[in-house]
Amino acid sequence: MTEASDKAGAIDVLVVDDDFMVARVHRAFVERVEPFRVVGTAHTGEQAVEAVDELRPDLVLLDLYLPDLFGLDVIPRLRAAGHDCDVMVISAATEADTVRGAVRRGVVDYLLKPFDFEDLRLRLERYAAQRGRLLTAVVRGQADVDRVLAGAFVPAPAHTLPKGMSVETAELVERALREADGTLSATECAALTGVSRVSARRYLEHFHATGSAEVSLRYGTTGRPERRYGWRA
Repeated sequence: MTEASDKAGAIDVLVVDDDFMVARVHRAFVERVEPFRVVGTAHTGEQAVEAVDELRPDLVLLDLYLPDLFGLDVIPRLRAAGHDCDVMVISAATEADTVRGAVRRGVVDYLLKPFDFEDLRLRLERYAAQRGRLLTAVVRGQADVDRVLAGAFVPAPAHTLPKGMSVETAELVERALREADGTLSATECAALTGVSRVSARRYLEHFHATGSAEVSLRYGTTGRPERRYGWRA
């Protein structure tokens, strides 16, 4: 395969974070998800603008707390320079004004730190699917416009299951989540439903991706944080 044909199917990403180690972790996460590839990293707002101008990425993973500029202020500078790359905010900023500002500037997603690989993977895959719909859309009327926009703002219906998943198991996992007193880990869900932990995790992540369940991270004294799932009321 030639380099040109390889690039044609790739989604190029620029990672922007002021912390060099965090940027390295995010880069490693992105490169585990097809068809994404990281074409560069930047650690300041000015570097981000220069990198977009040079590398022309499709997607920018943008931290907000940069040493020289507030991250959201980078976006209008990119637009003024004629760049139409998409922006996904990755930040610890939870202020409502900041989230509203990100929405007004047209970000495609907003992921709060701390997060783990699965959190980012789900959002990248959702972005790739929506990008594919936009690139291949044929608009003949309002129904076609509504169909494209629905992919950007409405989660996939909870009853639509990916290939290899069964309605019966999905109902078991959903019931366990609904009846839980608080949140469940994949291991706890597996014990309650009688399925394997791997299967439980897959169904739990599906419910999270469709917006039916929410995820929180529980940090212990050692090791990776535990993902816990709760049904959205």
